[in-house]
Amino acid sequence: MYKIDDNVSKHTNVFDVLKERGFIKQTTHEEEIRELLGKEKIKFYIGFDPTADSLHVGHFMQIIIMMYMQKYGHTPIVLVGGGTGMIGDPSGRTDMRQMMTKEIVMDNCNQFTKLFNQFIDFSDDKAIAVNNADWLWNLNYIDFIRDIGRHFSVNNMLRAECFKKRLETGLSFLEFNYMLMQSYDFVELNKKYGCKMQFGGDDQWSNILGGVDLVRRELGEQVYGMTFSLLTTSEGVKMGKTQKGALWLNPEKTTPYEFYQYWRNVEDADVHTCLSMLTFLPMEEVERLSSLEGAEINQAKEILAYEVTKLVHGEAEAEKAQSAARALFAGGGAMEHVPTTQMEASRFEGEGMGIVALIKEIGLVPSNAEGFRTIEQGGLTIDNEKVTDKKLVLTKEMFKDNAILIKKGKKTFHRVELI
Repeated sequence: MYKIDDNVSKHTNVFDVLKERGFIKQTTHEEEIRELLGKEKIKFYIGFDPTADSLHVGHFMQIIIMMYMQKYGHTPIVLVGGGTGMIGDPSGRTDMRQMMTKEIVMDNCNQFTKLFNQFIDFSDDKAIAVNNADWLWNLNYIDFIRDIGRHFSVNNMLRAECFKKRLETGLSFLEFNYMLMQSYDFVELNKKYGCKMQFGGDDQWSNILGGVDLVRRELGEQVYGMTFSLLTTSEGVKMGKTQKGALWLNPEKTTPYEFYQYWRNVEDADVHTCLSMLTFLPMEEVERLSSLEGAEINQAKEILAYEVTKLVHGEAEAEKAQSAARALFAGGGAMEHVPTTQMEASRFEGEGMGIVALIKEIGLVPSNAEGFRTIEQGGLTIDNEKVTDKKLVLTKEMFKDNAILIKKGKKTFHRVELI
């Protein structure tokens, strides 16, 4: 498990750390929250709906926040949404989420929990893991609507930011229940653990307000909410999307090398945000690195890529990824760490294999059409030779030392090795 350096911040209040590093977007009671976090050690929660079988980099920013809070003596309640995941959060979406079976939802929950254990210290009650399936699955619907639904104004809910996009295309009654379910989580966690705060991405603001208000109405308790800036580029586009989809924390879904390369290739204008929010480097170092200009900014990107990969995949994998990148781009380092697919030599005997079929199979392009387009645009090379023939067929004889190095665009490399 990664430990935050004790010298990471000069601040004594975690609120000031989160503020300085650009995390905090909205709060229900800013002055009271800052005072609370400075005077008391509180329990707070962040919810994670199991929409896939792995956490992605958007979740990782929330994990970083939990790590900061834990370092300053506060107790994270890590909630996985085995109950809310059965409905699906409509926040920020234009379409309804795909329905999942209970078995898939719970398997995804288990995968999430394994990853949380890499980052959060659950020993000696320093953190608490919960699943809202424990209280949501067995609710009596009539009792729930009578006890909880009466506190929610439909008029106010329809004005909520989380429903706006869905109203344009059609909001299902199923999704309309989501705010009630998430708000009820806060009631349960306050009753059972004395939880005083909910954190979440800024797209969760409406849901968090619902929870704070429901705890006040149901339990007469003052609780608080805070949202964090979403991880976006300087143009406002959400970060963490790759050609293959999301940037996953599971190395089987996004390799450490691919993960490293994503951060190595961020735009110059995004270096400061990424260093601030995704590493534990002191802010003085963040400012120094992000102020570098010209070719020197690449030094900052390399440090960024190494630090984030080390946090997620460990120091050994970060070293390998960095070595592979240097081998490809700077002529140093170890080529064996470059992403490699081993294939049977017999597949390249006789008529061989078409280049487009090959790059699609190894995941460099999502479709044949994209493969043809890449070649037409001059974006594919094999062993430093540009591919101009869309119907090129690769045979065993073309593999020097039983391997070829394929490059797509300027920054994506892949070795194919014959066995």
